[in-house]
Amino acid sequence: MGLKVAVIGAGTMGHALALVFALGGHEVRLTDSSMTVLDKAGGLMETALATLTMAGEAPREADAEWLHHAVTRLPVLAEAVEEADLIIEAIIEQPDAKRALFAEIDRLAPETSIIASNTSYLDPFPLIPVRRQSRALILHWYTPPYLVDLVDVVGGPECDPEVVAFCVQFCRDMGKRPVVMRKFVPGYIANRVQSAIALEVQKLLDEGVATASEIDTAIIEGIALRLPILGVLAKADFTGLAFTQTSLANRMYEPPPVRGRCDTVDALVAQGRTGVMAGAGFYDWPGETAEVLEARDRRLMALKRALRQIGTMAGEGREA
Repeated sequence: MGLKVAVIGAGTMGHALALVFALGGHEVRLTDSSMTVLDKAGGLMETALATLTMAGEAPREADAEWLHHAVTRLPVLAEAVEEADLIIEAIIEQPDAKRALFAEIDRLAPETSIIASNTSYLDPFPLIPVRRQSRALILHWYTPPYLVDLVDVVGGPECDPEVVAFCVQFCRDMGKRPVVMRKFVPGYIANRVQSAIALEVQKLLDEGVATASEIDTAIIEGIALRLPILGVLAKADFTGLAFTQTSLANRMYEPPPVRGRCDTVDALVAQGRTGVMAGAGFYDWPGETAEVLEARDRRLMALKRALRQIGTMAGEGREA
């Protein structure tokens, strides 16, 4: 039996999460403080759903009309969280905004509701009212969540373990791959590794070592091919841990200092080149945003299908 799921925030992650939960058989209510964002969410969900359906990653009957009934878009928070079993917070990464939202959820939502934050870097637990802590946790997803299966699950310091277990099974039932972390660390695992890579990439850009396309080519052709099969630690086993040990002893690499900024990024943002949604970032992205996202999704689905067939070696060896 499906849950009543309320998704708060209809932006980049929120609308995509609403689609995930709808495809998982749940009754979804999506809300946002901006009617413009809420209106746009409908078209973005329809485009993503059409791409999934065409590729056989969603049932044929899951069309625009089905989506309209599966996801109700509501401008009023109280209506969205009414009788909600699970509430997903997916708003901006600002403590004051999240604290205010959690206070409203506390006032409006049933006491039995599970409150889950999709925050990437903020610790949400100090922002959540005390009486809600036993049913508060993090469910952190990755873009686009209807294709990327990883979900970071982190129980709050006072969260009931049964709530964590319930949410893990909730994710698994939708075909996702939840990873339960023992404690909250900003960025979790995948984003922390990405942040370390990004720090080096930003240094290379600012020092003029290579262009954006050259750096991406080096990563795609030199690193990315092996990662889906071996991960990082299984790859180290194949290289040999004695080599890893020697590299560490020789201090072959020194990470860049954390500056809190990147000159190249600052220059692009100043020009209005803020990414795909703006039509340009490091690269030019001509055409409608939905078309660009659809092109990305088609490629990700093809890769995902291939990886299902190929499999991974990271889990084949017995962990030490």
